Amino acid sequence: MRLVAAELVESREILPRQWLQSYHAPSLAIGSRAGQFVHVRPGDFSGLVLRRPFSFNTIDAATGVVTIHFRAIGRGTDWFAHLRTGDSVDMLGPLGRPFEVDPRSRRVLLIAGGLGIAGVRMLADEAIGDGRQVVLLFGAASAAEVYPSNLLPDEVEYIVATDDGSLGHRGYVTDLVTEYEGWADQAFACGPAPMLAALARLAAGRRERLGVAKLGRKGGGRTDAPGSAAARRKSFLQVSMEQNMGCAVGACLGCVVMGTSGQPQRVCREGPVFAADELDWEAGW
Repeated sequence: MRLVAAELVESREILPRQWLQSYHAPSLAIGSRAGQFVHVRPGDFSGLVLRRPFSFNTIDAATGVVTIHFRAIGRGTDWFAHLRTGDSVDMLGPLGRPFEVDPRSRRVLLIAGGLGIAGVRMLADEAIGDGRQVVLLFGAASAAEVYPSNLLPDEVEYIVATDDGSLGHRGYVTDLVTEYEGWADQAFACGPAPMLAALARLAAGRRERLGVAKLGRKGGGRTDAPGSAAARRKSFLQVSMEQNMGCAVGACLGCVVMGTSGQPQRVCREGPVFAADELDWEAGW
């Protein structure tokens, strides 16, 4: 974890009230992984106290540039939307635990709902860089809110669902998953909690529907501890949770979700990425 002064290189509105910002932060561009995030402090004269968490959207280690993608929905995010090129912000990161891709996985399914694309976008770059095939399923309310395809690597197969049918499949993005669950070795998702809960239910029944085996050793091999990187790599579905955060370092307990063990899980520390079967989706966070 490092505290750095990041300089704004570019800021543009890519969708209505959604911004993509590039920052020069070389020390964050080295060693950070998909699924992790930064906690960013608004300026001294903003009148705002709390930092804001933003997922790493992309990272270019060669140039030292990291990008964040956010929607301006309140005073905090609106303050960031009005920054100008050359402005500097205080970033703390990398924070949280990243996605864990099994080395044997060759086909990766990414699922994003709305702004959840910010949580999985960097994983597309990492997977392609490792020679994996990537399919991205994206859901939005309408065509006006669909993530621009020109912001994705050419190698990504991009399939869209819209609630109103104005672009792509008419309905929810979860409707598309069963078409690709047999193709994919692993799936990774970010979006609203109801979407993630629906995906977790689908993942729980996948083996029975398809008759596929789990990744990992058969029989009496070593059992990996739930929540460990090794256990997460063997899970078909990993999810990145979108919770409000106060401290982002595990102290305030403001971002807690409930685990299947009955123990609270801090999204900022044990997450934001979890194996879907680690979480109690009926707990009603």
